[in-house]
Amino acid sequence: MGKVLIIGAGGVGTVVAHKVAQNPDVFTDIMIASRTKSKCDAIVKAIGNPNIRTAQVDADNVDELVALFNTFKPEIVINVALPYQDLTIMEACLKSGVNYLDTANYEPKDVAHFEYSWQWAYKKRFEDAGLTAILGCGFDPGVSGIYTAYAAKHYFDEMQYLDIVDCNAGNHHKAFATNFNPEINIREITQNGRFYENGEWVTTKPLEIHKDLTYPNIGPRDSYLLYHEELESLVKNFPTIKRARFWMTFGQEYLTHLRVIQNIGMARIDEVDYNGVKIVPLQFLKAVLPNPQDLGENYEGETSIGCRIRGLKDGKERTYYVYNNCSHQEAYKETGMQGVSYTTGVPAMIGAMMFMKGLWKKPGVWNVEEFNPDPFMEQLNKQGLPWHEVFDGELEV
Repeated sequence: MGKVLIIGAGGVGTVVAHKVAQNPDVFTDIMIASRTKSKCDAIVKAIGNPNIRTAQVDADNVDELVALFNTFKPEIVINVALPYQDLTIMEACLKSGVNYLDTANYEPKDVAHFEYSWQWAYKKRFEDAGLTAILGCGFDPGVSGIYTAYAAKHYFDEMQYLDIVDCNAGNHHKAFATNFNPEINIREITQNGRFYENGEWVTTKPLEIHKDLTYPNIGPRDSYLLYHEELESLVKNFPTIKRARFWMTFGQEYLTHLRVIQNIGMARIDEVDYNGVKIVPLQFLKAVLPNPQDLGENYEGETSIGCRIRGLKDGKERTYYVYNNCSHQEAYKETGMQGVSYTTGVPAMIGAMMFMKGLWKKPGVWNVEEFNPDPFMEQLNKQGLPWHEVFDGELEV
């Protein structure tokens, strides 16, 4: 049906490439591009499809991106590079007449700040160009928004309370490792927490609020309140929501390592002078930590991510919990990557599929919950992320 260009050859990019290759009726031509072409070539070798093309590109360079887009002429670009590169890739898409999809919102390199304003500002330009940009199409953000839209469409007259819950109960047998890019991961969880309540944003200290939540097939896990980007778009697009929060689980060993990293200054994102060379401590730390791509082989256990929602239907209060559990071992068997990469990469492919099929195709810049959730939910069951529902159960939040 169409040409797709994947930018990024990390763990998520590897999963996206595998899943795109599994759907040749939708994606007829595939290219993987990255700063390091050999990484792209290794993915093609692992998939075993010599028809997949590869290219070297600097995603910080608009002119390089435009040259590549104009040569390959993709219908859509799946951006699974770094969030710092969202705007350059969007700019290149506009210059080349290419549609766009990503999994994480833009953030500037010099400050850990999560906000959609930079990308929402492109809305009119994409409309005028007749191009579609789909933002945040991973799991959270991504499936979490689609779950919410599905609940609003089918089960609630008025959604009032939303809690997104993200548990990784896996064990990678490393003293300390992050499940996705360490730089992005550590920036995210060392920031102040934030949640939405009664029309206002409430700020908390980093990981200040936590409680035990029970996850299916896993049991109780200490869950910490974080700020996560999809909250910003969900409270805008579903204005009946009175409170929206995001929770993520962390083990005590992980948190101890994180505290030490912060205390000794290794979480800093500003430059320091080391023997006359400018280095960013967090970027140096990333270079010595285990690569998230290499965690899959010995990873045991599973993830559990879902939405717990309370609201009204036919004048009565109702609760709804929709979730997916993903096995790290099964993800590794299929794609060579662990479950955190899998749960992000599969939805990115499905979002591109929705576009290719004309189901999610409208000029402008959109968050996933602004599209019809039903065909996406159907594909989750077919593509490896089946979902489960609990009606009128105890939400614990």
